Amino acid sequence: MLEIYDLHVNVEGKEILRGINLMIPDHETHVLFGPNGSGKSVLISAITGYPGYDITKGEILYNGELINEMEIDERVRLGISALEQRPPTIKGVQLGNLAGMINMLNDGGNNFNVTELAVRFGMSKFLDRDINYGFSGGEIKKSELFLLIIAKPSFIMLDEPDSGVDPEHLRVIGEMINEALSIGTLAGRRDQTGMTRSGLIATHSSAILDYIDADKAYVLLDGKIKCAGSPGIMMDQIREKGYEYCVRCQQTQ
Repeated sequence: MLEIYDLHVNVEGKEILRGINLMIPDHETHVLFGPNGSGKSVLISAITGYPGYDITKGEILYNGELINEMEIDERVRLGISALEQRPPTIKGVQLGNLAGMINMLNDGGNNFNVTELAVRFGMSKFLDRDINYGFSGGEIKKSELFLLIIAKPSFIMLDEPDSGVDPEHLRVIGEMINEALSIGTLAGRRDQTGMTRSGLIATHSSAILDYIDADKAYVLLDGKIKCAGSPGIMMDQIREKGYEYCVRCQQTQ
């Protein structure tokens, strides 16, 4: 699915990522731990193809195809999608209208009942409101995930989905992430295999892992991946001892 080799990325002339190696197979969700400023958002932005994130070395492959030079829309057509840490407000565009337009792009017979989906995740009252305008932090995350579920990308990246979210919204956000990652023969229904789409979730608090399952985790510090392992074990170590424990562990090894 996604392969990254020796990736170096500059932002405004400063090197932020310094040799990232990462591979996420089909049907797996990986987690990227790291404190603020470690480079998590830069990695997601580079994979997405945002301008200003200059790849100076290395390769990003998606399903075996080199995407370093592709524009954002080309990557989206391949199935790559991202939930930003601070999504924009879009005045003059109602959430329900955009959801309906996205839904029309789905294959016939496999699209959503947007109204029913909105009821399920408590989004009904937002359908006739401008996208993210006047929304709280948790409501913005739900709004973006609502559109992501309908879009059904094959590879999903989430940048700090638990940041600034209260416990009540966090539970629903966890359910929405699980829905976005699920593969269903009909909207809102998982298929019989239980397989999921592939995903990368970046977080510094790890709170979202109380609600979703992940297959592998990494710690990103100072633009480099320092270690990889079990999400549960790494989450417990970070919560108990902080990221400095990871630094000391690396120094000891």
